[in-house]
Amino acid sequence: MSGPLSGYRVIELAGIGPGPFAGMMLSDMGAEVVRVDRAQAVREPVAGAGERPSADLLGRGRRSVGVDLKQPDGRETVLRLVERADVLIEGFRPGVTERLGLGPDDCLARNPKLVYGRMTGWGQSGSYAPTAGHDINYIALSGTLAMIGRQGQAPVPPLNLVGDFGGGGLLLAFGVVCALLEATRSGRGQVIDAAMVDGAALLATMIHGLRGTGLWGERGTNLLDTGAWFYDVYETSDGRYISIGSIEPQFLAEMVRLTGLEGDLPDQNDQATWPEMKQRLAALIRTRTRDEWVAVLEGSDACFAPVLDPDEAATHPHNVARATFVEEHGIVQPAPAPRFSRTAAGIAGPPARPGQHTDSTLADWGFSAEEVARLKEAGAVR
Repeated sequence: MSGPLSGYRVIELAGIGPGPFAGMMLSDMGAEVVRVDRAQAVREPVAGAGERPSADLLGRGRRSVGVDLKQPDGRETVLRLVERADVLIEGFRPGVTERLGLGPDDCLARNPKLVYGRMTGWGQSGSYAPTAGHDINYIALSGTLAMIGRQGQAPVPPLNLVGDFGGGGLLLAFGVVCALLEATRSGRGQVIDAAMVDGAALLATMIHGLRGTGLWGERGTNLLDTGAWFYDVYETSDGRYISIGSIEPQFLAEMVRLTGLEGDLPDQNDQATWPEMKQRLAALIRTRTRDEWVAVLEGSDACFAPVLDPDEAATHPHNVARATFVEEHGIVQPAPAPRFSRTAAGIAGPPARPGQHTDSTLADWGFSAEEVARLKEAGAVR
């Protein structure tokens, strides 16, 4: 790999959601990421299945080692990997890795320069820290979920993008790179406490600023939350949708001109007129199909785009030109991002099955063939 993190080694203690997303990002950027899966998850290949890769795209780009973390030899195997690693990331509840003998103190004792990244929903401290949860709970407690939705309706969970991925995995990957940069100066590692509740709150920083100055009110009545008639999605005559985001006056004027919105237009910032204007624009948009509006508005400064489904997005000319989506190992998927002028990122390989690379990975990380055989015989690795 030639990505900007080429040469760095990362151990990922297997989990779900945000941890794997962070591991995927680090791998896409060129790091060598080894996922430590539970030995119990390792299965013999199904006859006739060939080498078909897993469809779990978050697992792309790294090799998998199957380890029984509850066995002393399994724990020691991971600690030996830690000695040669730059980063370890884990997504267990607080205290779990400590009980396994793989907590920060255990790992930093073996490798003082290690960056130890911890991914949880509630964080390592606080009254909710020991309890279970999911994205919807984390963004609810952060105050961010309450801001998302239309007026008079319940808040709308934005898939699991804000907690798991934006406020979780992305925050962890950012923290890892920050700590790696600091370690080049200090020569010392440190522990990262990445919590989805923190990240979800952080993503809403701008909205908190608007609220603090009285510029943000009830959900669904504001500039960016479908309150404004010039910033919303509208249904077309064929039951599809287009997006309009004409915030600046010059862009609004272009949208009005191209759509042919008739009649007197009120002051754009007069919120009292927004509901009526929304009805007027909605009625106009429903007079044509989505693709007819594309022919009218695409390429202009009206701040417009059609609302595409995932299949359409992958084949849209703009996304094709930028290779925003790629087909790897028979699956269309988002390409690594962002882009670098000199050290291009890339997908290192398909998602691995648990334990698929136990022998070769341990060999590459300094284990002799005899040691690997002994560990397998003892059931410490599989």
